[in-house]
Amino acid sequence: MVKRVVVVGGGTAGWMAAALIARVMGRRVSVDLIESETIGTIGVGEATIPPIQTVNAVLGIAQGDFLRETKATIKLGIRFQNWGAQGDDYYHAFGNTGRDIAFCSFHHFWTRARSLGMDVNYWDFNLNYLAAQAGTFEPNPPGRDPIWDMPHAYHFDAGLYAAFLRRLSEGMGVRRTEGLIRHVQRDAHQGDVTALVLEDGREVAGDLFIDCSGARGVLIQQALGTGYEDWSHWLPCDRAVAVPSERLETSALYTRAIAHQAGWQWRIPLQHRNGNGLVYSSSHMTDDQATETLLAGLGSKALDAPRIIPFRTGRTRRQWHHNVVAIGLSSGFLEPLESTSIHLIQAGIVRLLGLFPHDAAVDHLRSDYNEQSQREYQLIRDFIILHYHANRREGTFWRDLRRMAVPDRLAQKIALFRESGALVPDPLDIFTESSWVQVLLGQGLEPQAYHPLANGPVEADLCRQFEQMAAVKRHALVGMPLHDEYLSKVMA
Repeated sequence: MVKRVVVVGGGTAGWMAAALIARVMGRRVSVDLIESETIGTIGVGEATIPPIQTVNAVLGIAQGDFLRETKATIKLGIRFQNWGAQGDDYYHAFGNTGRDIAFCSFHHFWTRARSLGMDVNYWDFNLNYLAAQAGTFEPNPPGRDPIWDMPHAYHFDAGLYAAFLRRLSEGMGVRRTEGLIRHVQRDAHQGDVTALVLEDGREVAGDLFIDCSGARGVLIQQALGTGYEDWSHWLPCDRAVAVPSERLETSALYTRAIAHQAGWQWRIPLQHRNGNGLVYSSSHMTDDQATETLLAGLGSKALDAPRIIPFRTGRTRRQWHHNVVAIGLSSGFLEPLESTSIHLIQAGIVRLLGLFPHDAAVDHLRSDYNEQSQREYQLIRDFIILHYHANRREGTFWRDLRRMAVPDRLAQKIALFRESGALVPDPLDIFTESSWVQVLLGQGLEPQAYHPLANGPVEADLCRQFEQMAAVKRHALVGMPLHDEYLSKVMA
């Protein structure tokens, strides 16, 4: 039975793990966290997706407190620029688009409307997109029409979030130990980790160890030699250069992802600064070229020297091995194009809590955890590959990606959508049907046919339904405060 949990590493991954385990498990387990101030954290994961609200709710964090403590802004989606072709601009906005009718998804009716010559923009039926364009935000109050629901996430300072989680964790009894690990003790027969020996000779014993040591994988890779599945043949970007800059006068409600010669640039608005970075392939662009491109596209004054961050896209082959669970960068890396880094931390911890080892045999729990983790990583990987593969840009980097063979499931998904507009959901996919449709359409992949159920309404009724639906969405913006006004109000 697990009585002692030891978390290795701090940052967002370590302190989120400690906080959630302490909150959910309570006094059933003790939680120790080992970290060293001499080891820095990556700290560029400053954009999230809506499920982070679940973490905050479980931890009892009010939205106003979260926004204040982490210098956060609201995020309604991602704006993609130059991805399909140079000059293209589309959004991946959170929330559903339009309204499904008679068991038939909205995009089938939209495809039929287009075939009838109607001038209808798919995104005009997504409230998050409309609000992001208008610069307004207000969460849906209880009792309001669900068609006005605005699922949202945040842009925030990851360092401040980790510090906030640390205060919460220590308030729940988590013990922090400062130090570097010198040796990992393992059981001679089973191979499980039994204790960690620090450089000063202290030992920290445990029953279950959470490896949040970053890409070094102190436990999962260095001690257990789990191995790594490399996906760089599908996602060849292997470096990023990051720099903070002065905040803009008005806080945008979206992350910007701007495609460039051999990668893409992110721009993330915070209350006190902007987060900026350029993800790129070192085979197609030098560090100096990437830095120059990033600095030229900041839009505001740089606040620090740019720093280079190397990475390797892929995943740890077994994210739970023996009695060690890898969380965060120790479990794998997917570039932050769809802001999934912090979500994968959250998902790994929540999955562990659901399969937490007790008196029962651990083998089946561990096997199920690893199967679910692998599938989740693959689904996110495929969604990111889609952005690169379905492009019409010029240049060797983009042409090679357009011509490459993609994973079979993704190839089938693209072919099925192109031929019929059909999308088959996967229960472990964090991206909704609306998300897939927005990126597929945004990248220039329109279906050649639609579901026969979309032929139900006669043309006049279909036109009237579209007009009414768009009007309802636009009406929701009436009286909605500007984004910065909302932030000031909720943090007061």
